[in-house]
Amino acid sequence: MNPLLLLCIGMVIVVGGMLWLRLHPFLAMMAAAYSVAMLTPTGTLRHFADARVAKGEMHVKAAEKFTNSTAAERVADEFGSTCAKIGILIAMAGIIGECLLVSGAAESIAAAALRWTGASRAQWAFFLTSFLLGIPVFLATLFCLLLPMAKVMAKRTGRDYLLYVLCIIAGGTITHSLVPPAPGPALVAQKLGVPMGTMILAGIIIGFGAALCGYFFARIANRRLAFDLPVEVEEKPEAERHALPPLLLSFAPVILPLVLIGLQEIFRDDKRAFAAVFRTIGHTDIALLIGAVVALVLVARYRPREGSTKAVQTALAHAAVVILITASGGAFGGALQQTGIAEEIGRLVGGAQALALPVVWLVTALVRTAQGSATVAMITAIPIAKAFLDAGSPVAAVYFAVAIGCGSKPIPWMNDGGFWVVAKMSGMTEKQTLRTMSPMMTLQGIAGLVLTMLAAWLVPLGK
Repeated sequence: MNPLLLLCIGMVIVVGGMLWLRLHPFLAMMAAAYSVAMLTPTGTLRHFADARVAKGEMHVKAAEKFTNSTAAERVADEFGSTCAKIGILIAMAGIIGECLLVSGAAESIAAAALRWTGASRAQWAFFLTSFLLGIPVFLATLFCLLLPMAKVMAKRTGRDYLLYVLCIIAGGTITHSLVPPAPGPALVAQKLGVPMGTMILAGIIIGFGAALCGYFFARIANRRLAFDLPVEVEEKPEAERHALPPLLLSFAPVILPLVLIGLQEIFRDDKRAFAAVFRTIGHTDIALLIGAVVALVLVARYRPREGSTKAVQTALAHAAVVILITASGGAFGGALQQTGIAEEIGRLVGGAQALALPVVWLVTALVRTAQGSATVAMITAIPIAKAFLDAGSPVAAVYFAVAIGCGSKPIPWMNDGGFWVVAKMSGMTEKQTLRTMSPMMTLQGIAGLVLTMLAAWLVPLGK
């Protein structure tokens, strides 16, 4: 069966299953993985295995076992492989994010940013805080944290409520799709063979440029659209406020892992003895474990009543769902790769490799718009990017990963859970949310693609 037909079947099952049958993304992804695996001919599997043997990626005995394996076994192998590579990372990132919220560290960062910027530039405080905290914290959770502060600030200044709301979205939404250890970009980087340090650096640089475009859109929208506070805001009395962690400690759970991962990249090829220490503690899983321990210490010190055990349980409950969705996406992507989709797309694109980044971006954007989940859209686009890379694309893998992240921004509407969180909590109507959040995030995605293509041209990096 033609690989492109199998790709279409898989995508119809994923998108159709979630849109029409209302399946959970995990079930839709697994159904697509099993379907593609069962429809892949034995001859195609043998050709795939032989190609991996020729590249030194698989032993002859393993190739024979792979060719004779059942569809269920192949899907389970891909599922387990993805869990092994990404599961600990997602769990630790979830613990860090939850502990930042429970300990008050996230609030401490936001409060400090507001003090630095002052009331006249409060929008920058929300924008920068959201940009940083968006790495480990989901946008919906981050929005719930920062929105009360935005309401209080809008009450004090008597203006700019819409600007504050949009700045929270502009900063947080982009980093969670471009910067590991957020689940989506972490999986994309792992599947495309991009070092985490490289992905973090590229995601922050290009993401900040794209986020700035969202910021300027927010300023224009704030001037043109009249929008007031939906309800009267009550500030907490001083006696009811908890002591917040010091700013330096508040930053530590996020910044420390990023620094350690960066050091691992710096000392990757260094043969000196001390460099091995940095390579060890700078491994993504170990670095995030260290960050999680620091975050748990903050909870124990500043919120002992909430308890670190409860924070871990809450974080792991959320992380488990993300891990299952991510691993099922890895299984689906692995099943697609085994169909020979890389060679097929390579034959089709021929000399059109210049369109590789826009094509990958567009595929991600279409899936995102159709079914609402940015993470699912990114997972779906991975085999397409992998196919371009395997077909000899001169563009570095990191730019494909960033293009996929940018493609997951357009177009948020009623099928996106984050859309409803923003609309209901901010007090905006559906029409107002469609006129503000939706075009702003779409603009950010387009700007991110343009910046990615520019970076790929100016800093090729090799394959």
